[in-house]
Amino acid sequence: MAHEIAKPSLRILVAGGGIAGQALAFWLTRGGHRVTVVERFPALRATGAQVDLRGQGIEAIERMGLLETVRGRLVDEAGVAFVDHRGRPKVTIMANTSGKGRQTLTSQYEIMRGDLVRILHDATKDDTEHVFGKSVDGFDQDADRVTASFSDGTSAAYDLLIGADGQGSRTRRALLPEGLDPYWRVGIHMAYWFVPRIASDSNIRDTYMVPGGRQIMRRSHNATETQVYFVMREESAEASAIHRAPVERQQEFWADRFRDAGWQTDRFVKGMKDSPFFYSQEIAQVRIDSWSEGRVALAGDAAHCASPYSGMGTSGGLIGAYVLAGEINRHADDLPTALANYDRVLRPFVDGIQGEVDPRILRVGMPLNKHAISAFQNATALACFFRIPDLVARFSKEDRGGDWQLPAYVDADADADAHA
Repeated sequence: MAHEIAKPSLRILVAGGGIAGQALAFWLTRGGHRVTVVERFPALRATGAQVDLRGQGIEAIERMGLLETVRGRLVDEAGVAFVDHRGRPKVTIMANTSGKGRQTLTSQYEIMRGDLVRILHDATKDDTEHVFGKSVDGFDQDADRVTASFSDGTSAAYDLLIGADGQGSRTRRALLPEGLDPYWRVGIHMAYWFVPRIASDSNIRDTYMVPGGRQIMRRSHNATETQVYFVMREESAEASAIHRAPVERQQEFWADRFRDAGWQTDRFVKGMKDSPFFYSQEIAQVRIDSWSEGRVALAGDAAHCASPYSGMGTSGGLIGAYVLAGEINRHADDLPTALANYDRVLRPFVDGIQGEVDPRILRVGMPLNKHAISAFQNATALACFFRIPDLVARFSKEDRGGDWQLPAYVDADADADAHA
């Protein structure tokens, strides 16, 4: 009588407890592995601004059995308006709620990052060891194991280390040759924070275009809070360096850059100091030739950040985690094959979503003078009058992820259904 050979249960360390890290824990534990997630923050980092799910990202959440839970936490954002200096909408593009075709500027699945992290964590916390207030500071590896050194001075050996530690990944820095720059920059910077909501803040996202290649966006996610985004085109050493400065200096920088912007700028700048968080970043993609070396792999933004302008950043993290875990579960006895397949299967998808970000098109949406702003708004209004954005969205055969198909990892998908 033939007996099925049991697949090995690997000891896997995931550095980073964000969206990709939690998704990895979900799929890997269902593959029978012992997973530890270390997060440098002292508690679950369930903060951040609004994110969305599109295309294959929605399918990835559905395969986890979590789509209904996500639906219960969605943000009510009906569309996007381009407004003038008095806040009057010049043109409004509504979300595509038909369930078919392509999402517009607003997705049908808008959710706060913190809520998505909590949903994923709740689905993994009973099967995964989570360690907070600790980070991976370095590692050594040989053919049989990888030994991680932690910020508290301890170390431990694992079969695999996965860096899901974000766009500024320390794990990636240790893997890449010294001096190699992994970033593809688009010359745009962004800061965002929360302010108290006021009566005029609606469920339409307002976008205010400011001369000098600047934008202010306002979107409200609950009854008491409003998100503020300052965005600008600038290719200077000062702009690139500001994101590593103390928060107080970052806030001074952004207040100075938008001092003459008008609209509700004074309200938004005053709200910086009391915001529960403030985040400043350069918009960039992570483009590297390999996502693994030996017994160390990268996932999510650490491997293939597509940037907010791709519309697929969160979805890409979920999809990448699903593919990486699926290949590990399928080839637990042959990690080189698993990691090679991860790259082979996922790379076409990543190339596609990263390729949708065109700096020339982004600059069209961030004009330098009032005449160019008026021309942009008039052209957009004309397109909306003829319902072109709505028709394009509804009748498109593909969303931003293109025709790439999410692979089927039968054992993991069936187990997720059983846990749902």
